[in-house]
Amino acid sequence: MYLFVEHLTFLDKGPYSFAVEKGECVGLTGRSGIGKTQLFRAITDLIPAGGEVFLEGIACSACNPTQWRSKVTMVPADSHWWHDKVGDHFVEFGQSPLLRDNCELLGLDAAVLDWQVSRLSTGERQRLALLRALQMTPAVLLLDEPSSGLDAYHTGLMEVFIEQYRRLNKPAIVWVSHDPEQLKRVSARVLRMEQNGLYQST
Repeated sequence: MYLFVEHLTFLDKGPYSFAVEKGECVGLTGRSGIGKTQLFRAITDLIPAGGEVFLEGIACSACNPTQWRSKVTMVPADSHWWHDKVGDHFVEFGQSPLLRDNCELLGLDAAVLDWQVSRLSTGERQRLALLRALQMTPAVLLLDEPSSGLDAYHTGLMEVFIEQYRRLNKPAIVWVSHDPEQLKRVSARVLRMEQNGLYQST
């Protein structure tokens, strides 16, 4: 198993157990407020949790939290931005021509890296947050409603972009969405989150 979540509990929820193979995309659904975002935060060691998470047999508890999150990366629906300028969030890894090409593939203006964050729409922030997360080529990508601020056209661009990234880099992906049709398009199978566990969605 590539990513293995074993008996994970947090707050008053769980236990949750599931596995995602390398290169597999698994959809995750569940009613609003059930705790899908908190599940991701528990997997990335951002909140206290019982149980364990393993990546290629290595336990989260045996890793430095920063190193773990560089490999097991969450992309929230609304990401935090700590610099005023968009491009300053990418400086550590270099603003390569490929980065600007990827912006265009996601329907972003090639000059967006020179913009102020305050100028960005919700959808622009979401697409840039995805690119920011991919800078370190994570082994696991946890996508929390990544296209919730996008129209149908730009949602399609994002879905194609992530699929191409998955085929090339083989990350394990867990994709949260309230849109069952989207999950049919992007994932091999869908899990439904309930208070006390995860269940195969029909």
